[in-house]
Amino acid sequence: MSRMFTARSLGLVAALSMTLAACDGADGDDVGTGDGATEAAAQPLRIGTLLPMTGSLSQLGPPTSAGVDLAVREINEAGGVLGMDVEVSHKDSADADDARVATESVAELIDEKVSVVVGAASAQVTLDVMDDVTGAEIVQISPASTPVLPGSSDFFFRTAPPDAVQGDVLGRLIISDGHASVALLVLDEDYGTGLRDVVRRVVEQAGGMVTYGIPGEEFDATEQNFTTIVDNALATRPDAVAIIALAAQTTPIVAELVAQGFDLSRTYFVDRNLQDFGDQLGPGTLEGAQGTRPGVPPSEEFRARLLEVDPGLQSFDHAAESYDATMLAALAAVRGGGTDGPTIQANMAAVSGTGGGTECTGFVECAELLGSDEGIVYQAASGAGPFDAANAPSAANIGIYLFDGANNPSFQRAEAGGAS
Repeated sequence: MSRMFTARSLGLVAALSMTLAACDGADGDDVGTGDGATEAAAQPLRIGTLLPMTGSLSQLGPPTSAGVDLAVREINEAGGVLGMDVEVSHKDSADADDARVATESVAELIDEKVSVVVGAASAQVTLDVMDDVTGAEIVQISPASTPVLPGSSDFFFRTAPPDAVQGDVLGRLIISDGHASVALLVLDEDYGTGLRDVVRRVVEQAGGMVTYGIPGEEFDATEQNFTTIVDNALATRPDAVAIIALAAQTTPIVAELVAQGFDLSRTYFVDRNLQDFGDQLGPGTLEGAQGTRPGVPPSEEFRARLLEVDPGLQSFDHAAESYDATMLAALAAVRGGGTDGPTIQANMAAVSGTGGGTECTGFVECAELLGSDEGIVYQAASGAGPFDAANAPSAANIGIYLFDGANNPSFQRAEAGGAS
């Protein structure tokens, strides 16, 4: 599942000279790491990916990989980082049910001396490998892990909005739709319980009630029979039901809700199960149901660029977040004048715009400003804000989706969310 990709530079001399000029740092700060940064400046930026090509999240593998490859192509067409083409090595993360795959992939990336790892998508896989990655002083950037992860390192960043942002929007959506009570069907993993905790807090603070799904009422990822679980939830007579789980558990949950006669227009989905159900269900079964997803659909222009990298893409989920992760790492290397992990780590927040600066889009524009010793505020393709103190987006847009009569969700609008 590994391949090396190096897009050849087109020799854009102006962009290259600006990039080299940035080696002295921005705003007069000592942003490098001394002799280590000088030595690292002579090495190409090596980025590894740890993304799901197999397993339950394999649908995220192609778009997230394409996001990285698109960024690398654009960076190298502009002259590369510090005069050298960026190199990327793609590895499979699989999922938490096959932890061996990610562990072996990380060992290979460390041997390849990467400075940055983009991944994983799964929160549990991210947590499983974080100590190995960040312990080697490699910057790890997850484009899709949303839960709060215990013991996070200063070398761990995420470009996906944390669950506090999505949970804030989902909770407010349920209340604004006039539902005074909601049953939460919750997967017993960090993703499910973390998102549940935020939704519950928002609903209760607004005067609503969570009738089912409190701690102790979650279900295991291996659960296959949801008859009793759905029966217990509906026995609390909720106005609405929110399914906080992965797609694998959601399909049988929806089938059981249908079997027990629940009006699915009062059902809410989240990013990991917001999918096309199509003819899996009778026409109109999900019409009126809603869901949330971090970020907003990428623009047609951005999709076209992704399709140039991978013409077979069927989904664009988290492609923008992977693109942003790669761009931010490259710009951090430019600002710090080195391609080693510690230098990139020390400059990630600054290039995201945490300290303010001039807004810029894309590698050429941002590198030019850095070469002129200006601070920058990178305009993320995903729309996420600068990093906060926890190295997560400080703000982000959450997409609201509505299911149609064919049981497929379509984007309706974006809601700004923050940690509640």
